[in-house]
Amino acid sequence: MGKAVAIHSYKGGTGKTIISLNLAATLAKQGRKVCLMDLDFRAPSLSTILNIEKAQYWLNDYLNGICEINDVLIDLSERIAQKEKFYFCPANPSMEAIRDMSSKDRKWEMRALARLLHLRNELLNELGFDYLIFDTSPGLQYSSINAIVAADVVIVATTFDSSDVEGTKRMLHGLYDLFEKKTEILLNKVMYAEAFNVKRDRLYRMVKSIYQAPLLEAIPCFCDISKAEGKIIFVQDNPDHLFAKIMEEIAVKIDKL
Repeated sequence: MGKAVAIHSYKGGTGKTIISLNLAATLAKQGRKVCLMDLDFRAPSLSTILNIEKAQYWLNDYLNGICEINDVLIDLSERIAQKEKFYFCPANPSMEAIRDMSSKDRKWEMRALARLLHLRNELLNELGFDYLIFDTSPGLQYSSINAIVAADVVIVATTFDSSDVEGTKRMLHGLYDLFEKKTEILLNKVMYAEAFNVKRDRLYRMVKSIYQAPLLEAIPCFCDISKAEGKIIFVQDNPDHLFAKIMEEIAVKIDKL
């Protein structure tokens, strides 16, 4: 049985999208059949990172009932040298599409949730995907709540920024507890000394005491990832980098959740 994983955050700037992309690629490199889905309809960026300028259909079209999911799926397996393992469902990055998705009312969002739940079951049960990775909108947008409802596991990307910490704490207990979702904290952009020079069990205890949720992993702040400017699949181009090793460890842990 496959698993849907939502990567969420309280605010932008936590590295959520880079984590989503590289986690999906890592799982695919390990032999899982993975679909990366851009559900951040207000600021879609994955199609830009993956250099997809045009698509016949977008995930927006599927949620609008215009097409089926096979019309949206893009096979990117050659990007990671794994046949039929890495697929992508892009969100439309045009300003017109962003405005359209931002104007949707609650009734449309309810229908979209039903479409998303059907999509989840179709991909996992009928098309044989092992993992769906949802890159969500930050905060409490309808689209991000729909992704959380459809997910089996929610990974919350956060930083030690004080506003992010407080907002994440409120969101954890006001949202994830409501839907009774298995939730893990992914602490990103941590100073290297804090992430690796302190005892790991101390860091895990500290995060548990702050968020009342378990720490999945801590990722240091890597300048070379920032310098890449979101134009590559980092774990593919830099397989020996510490970030790639951490992604591999996260993939193993997610398998066990």
